[in-house]
Parts: sequence; C-alpha cells; structure tokens
Amino acid sequence: MTDSTSLMQLENDFGAHNYHPLPVVLERGEGVFVWDCEGKKYFDFLSAYSAVNQGHCHPKIINALINQSKKLTLTSRAFYNSALGPYEKFICDLFDYDKVLPMNTGVEGGETANKLARKWGYLKKGIPENKARIIFAKGNFWGRTLAAISSSDDPLSFKDFGPYMPGYDLIPYNDLEALETELKDFNVAAFMVEPIQGEAGVVVPDDGYLEGVRRLCDKYNVLFIADEVQTGIGRTGKLLASDYENAKPDILILGKALSGGVFPVSAVLANNEVMMCIKAGEHGSTFGGNPLACAVAKAALEVIIEEDLAENAYNLGEYFRAELNKFIKDSPIVKLVRGKGLLNAIVINDTEESKTAWNICLEMKNNGLLAKPTHGNIIRFAPPLTITRNQLDDCIKIIIDTLKGYKLG
Repeated sequence: MTDSTSLMQLENDFGAHNYHPLPVVLERGEGVFVWDCEGKKYFDFLSAYSAVNQGHCHPKIINALINQSKKLTLTSRAFYNSALGPYEKFICDLFDYDKVLPMNTGVEGGETANKLARKWGYLKKGIPENKARIIFAKGNFWGRTLAAISSSDDPLSFKDFGPYMPGYDLIPYNDLEALETELKDFNVAAFMVEPIQGEAGVVVPDDGYLEGVRRLCDKYNVLFIADEVQTGIGRTGKLLASDYENAKPDILILGKALSGGVFPVSAVLANNEVMMCIKAGEHGSTFGGNPLACAVAKAALEVIIEEDLAENAYNLGEYFRAELNKFIKDSPIVKLVRGKGLLNAIVINDTEESKTAWNICLEMKNNGLLAKPTHGNIIRFAPPLTITRNQLDDCIKIIIDTLKGYKLG
C-alpha cells in the first residue's frame, strides 16, 4: 500500500486516534518542501511544530547521524561515551551555562526542570519538605504527561486524566502583578513560562514582561524556568526568545529543533547552584545523552549558527507580518496577525468552535502549503528558517489568495 488513501486508512485502523492530522501523507522532505505519496510538492509551514528549523533532511545533520550511527549509537549512562563530553561543552558554551542535563523529548525536559526546581527549593531555599510550589501561566503547553497536564487549563489536555500533580498553580500570562502576588509565598520554588506561547496560538507578551519576570524571581529568590522548546534555536529571530530582553532564565529547556527533526533530543541547562542539587541516581534516562543524539544535536546547533538562521528568521518574520497586515486591513476573514521571527499566527474572525480555520488549511493544502489550526480559530505559520525571500513571497501569495477565495458562513 503506497497510495495516500490506503496509508491513511492503515493509520486509522491500527493506530490510536489521539491525533487529527490534515488528510495528506508525506513521503519525502528537503529544505522547506515536502512531497506526498503521489508526488505533489508542498511548502511546509509547520516545521513539525518548530522541530525542523534547519529544514528537512539538512545534509550536515544527516551526515552527522550517518557517521555516528556507524560507530556507536547507545551505551546508556552506565558508561562514559566519546560524544557526550564534547557536546555538553559545546552547548554550555553556546548558551552560557555551567551544566546541561541531556534528555530526549521536550516534555522530559519540562519534567527534569520541575524536579530540579523542587530539589533546589528544598536544598537551597529551605522550603519545608513536600511544600514546594511551581507557578505556571494559563494557556501553557509543555506536553501531555500527567505532570504536564496538571499544569494545564485546557480541558482537552486534562479532563478525565486525574488525579493531578499537587504543588502546581496557575496565573494569567503576561501579568507581572499576579506573578508577584504568588512569588511572595516562600514555598514557591519556580515560575515556568514560555517566552511566547506557541500552542496557545503564538501569544506574544508585552515588551518588558520577561525582564519583569527575571526581576521578580530575583527579588523573591525563585527560579525562572524558560520553556524554549518551541521558541528556542533561532525560531523567533534570536537564538532564544528570552534573548530579546535582559531575562536569562535560571533553567533553560530546549528540544524540538535541537536535533533539526532528525532524532529526539532535549536538554535542560542551568548553573552549578541549581544543577548540582541532583545527585547520582536521582534522575536520568537510558537514551539521554546517547552518542547518536549528541552528534546530531551538535550538528543541528552548528547549522543554526553557521547559516545565520536566527537573523534570517528575524528579517523574514518582519516582512511576513508586514505583508499579511496589509491584507487584513480590508479582510473579513482575519482579524489579527501576531508573532516574532518566523513563529507567527493569524486569528480568524470566527469562534473557536467553528471549522473555518480547518477548512482554510484544507484549501491551503490544495494550493500547495501545509499549516494547521490551533485552538479552533488560529492558524500557526512556522516554516523552516532556511526559507528564502523568494520562497516566502510564493507562500504569502498562496496564503492571501486562499483567504481571499474563502467565504465565511
């Protein structure tokens, strides 16, 4: 079975129904393009939720994968391996932290950061045993484990999966006053936040918000955890979204594009005061820090730096939003364009319960561009950072022509 219809039916028959994908079966990818089983070519405007910032199958990353796979793929952390130390030094130097704890997926990175924060809270801050609290922003999304959904306010994530993790509390996003109220409680160990909320629909906070978070965390001796799994690695026009302000986090979580979409890799970075709270046997992963992951992640980060992909994301993001904003002045379909770098979204002038955004994405697929709605009436646009100005012009035309041709109601 190689045709799209048969392959979609196989997934439906034998796979769990925990996703609702667009009806397209992708077989090949290169750079900003993907091809379906019938050979139709599309612009990828989702980038595997920003995991493919470096473009599909980037040759440097693929070569690193192939070369390392021929030598050594996995040892577990029962032994040292020749790829881990050089990778750890490289990533710590790049992001200016003392230590890194390597994991595999973004949600594992979030879990690791939470454990680190609690341990620090007990050992360093002196929080009474089992009283540590971690504060999250409403609208957050960092995965679907029981801990992650315990911090969610989206019923789709948490309903019917309780009981939930204790010690988690929510405040409004982009609200420093609400944050300070919570941080006055001595038992708060950390505030974990996305610099830009991706899954919520590319919600960008006010200028100064992250710097305010940093100031308040310093004031009340609370750790600032930045979930940059989606916003990091050049996506927003800086190496990290938190780099836009004087807001270096105490704990940095990276994933997705850390491997360029080639292999599951995540990382948690912190300085010694925090990281050294974890002792041998208290946390780990069989695959975390495996040689294959280390080689791939190092190559993926080098591609971002060597090809100036953060700068490209910044410049083309400014252009993309400007062009779409020209269109929406007279559009009955789109009421808002928002984002930073090449992490952007349009808000459709309809309710979250409507199928308008989904139907628009189906039409864009037919026109050669793949994107996906989030929260019903929001469409996220996140192409690989390797996209050129000419390619982006082609994509803008597809998006605008599709929107012009769509009739509400």
